[in-house]
Amino acid sequence: MKLIAAMSGGVDSAVAAARAHEAGHDVIGVHLALSSNPQKYRSGARGCCTIEDSHDARRAADVIGIPFYIWDMAEEFHEGVVENFIAEYAAGRTPNPCLRCNEKIKFAAVLDRARAMGFDGVVTGHYAITREGSMGKTLHRAIDDSKDQSYVLSVLTIEQIAGAMFPLGDTTKVDVRKEAKARGLYVANKPDSHDICFVPSGDNAGWLHQRLGSKVGPIVDQDGVQVGEHKGAYTYTIGQRKGLGLSVPTIDGSPRFVLKVEPITNTVVVGPREDLAVTRMVGEKTVWCGPSVGPDRNRGFVQVRAHGQPLPCTYYYDNDLLIAELDEPLLGLATGQQMAIYDEDRVVGSATISETEQ
Repeated sequence: MKLIAAMSGGVDSAVAAARAHEAGHDVIGVHLALSSNPQKYRSGARGCCTIEDSHDARRAADVIGIPFYIWDMAEEFHEGVVENFIAEYAAGRTPNPCLRCNEKIKFAAVLDRARAMGFDGVVTGHYAITREGSMGKTLHRAIDDSKDQSYVLSVLTIEQIAGAMFPLGDTTKVDVRKEAKARGLYVANKPDSHDICFVPSGDNAGWLHQRLGSKVGPIVDQDGVQVGEHKGAYTYTIGQRKGLGLSVPTIDGSPRFVLKVEPITNTVVVGPREDLAVTRMVGEKTVWCGPSVGPDRNRGFVQVRAHGQPLPCTYYYDNDLLIAELDEPLLGLATGQQMAIYDEDRVVGSATISETEQ
């Protein structure tokens, strides 16, 4: 097969490209330039997105013995990821930019371009497994639970999964690093990337303030009584406890948590921890990673955070909405997050959470 290897400059994508090449595929390494002005984004070798990372990716490609190119994806990244991030926070939701990057850049723009150039698919260093079966090619959890990335890949369509290859799904991260060292790859001990790449300082709130401005508004309790003041409702997330700066303490001294962010009225609502409990979530913009489900109630698992645990639930699809009802309450769930549904270890599909209920 002819494959594009998306090489971020980290150890995982380097080993994935090496395995694909060693398996006999015709592989070309590609690093994605995500900003026309790299100084706008973070610097240093972080495993993704920086100038230093592009140099690391090139060195890895040289060791593997494959051609290497840099693709300019700055415009697509800004429109599909950065602008979406700003818009979601402005609307009072909590987005995950890595999900959008996988959806809009790595497996939409890149895969489309690769296929237009005559390639069969894209190989990446994500920790996930694909299997061929009666349902076609399906997406599954990796064997290394601590590194599993099937959740952030749950936004992929059936067609995108068909064109994706994940060589690391059957390997632990420890063994990947050992393999990188044995292959003579410079990035063998390079740290993983964690921060949002387009927020250089790591200060999300400050970064959003620069773009959305300071919008002073009230922090109120559930009775509508003002207990503090904020400088931008968009900088708060559901479940937040620290940094509220409340001027009116509770009678018993118990802490308050952010329960709701209301962008239209520029209001933040706070209350007790127990009121964060959610037992039902509704998702829109559903993406199916395999056969779709209907109104019949199904048993499975739902995951709502990249490094969270899958939770037992009943799920069904009704009137273009994916609904999951949890067996046990979950605290601190925000709209804008992604809900991924699993049948055992297989990813059924995902949706963006638009509503939660106690």
